[in-house]
Amino acid sequence: MLIEIDDKIISTEIFSKKFVCDLSACKGACCIEGDGGAPLKLEEVTQIEKHFEAIKPFMEVKGIEAVEKNGVYYLDAEKEPATNLVNNKECAFVYFDSSKTAKCSIEKAFREGVIPFNKPISCHLYPIRVKEFDDYKALNFEEWKICEPACACGSKLDVPVYRFLKEPLIRAFGERFYEELQIVESELNY
Repeated sequence: MLIEIDDKIISTEIFSKKFVCDLSACKGACCIEGDGGAPLKLEEVTQIEKHFEAIKPFMEVKGIEAVEKNGVYYLDAEKEPATNLVNNKECAFVYFDSSKTAKCSIEKAFREGVIPFNKPISCHLYPIRVKEFDDYKALNFEEWKICEPACACGSKLDVPVYRFLKEPLIRAFGERFYEELQIVESELNY
């Protein structure tokens, strides 16, 4: 089922599906698997390029080398920018913590206060994927096998996708939009 809020068409799966990232189980696999880099907005490309030197200390050497050789992004099959990859696999901006969990160097730089922006919104909103059309944006839940632990954790804790993603949803679309989602959830009775 779909609902409409302003210029957004939203799959009700963001209310019915449960989700809480379980990094201890997946080890950040979404940053190292898949068929391409993270989708980027043009303004994100500009910000990353502008602040690359501040992000570098948080990156792996192979990621730095990939960006210095190939740039911050490449154009994907749809001619949209996406983060460059290391060996056509992991995002160039991945670093691994002491438990070998993949994490985002852009987010780390932001949390440390050295850059003024967080990781790409496509990453922050995951598992919600946003597709932009001329007159509207479509928000859909993307189901991926590597996120089964997150779905299990979300079910155990009874946390719908949209509630888990409160911060990025507000970042992307504002407080009022999130309040509208809360109203919709109460009306859907999931």
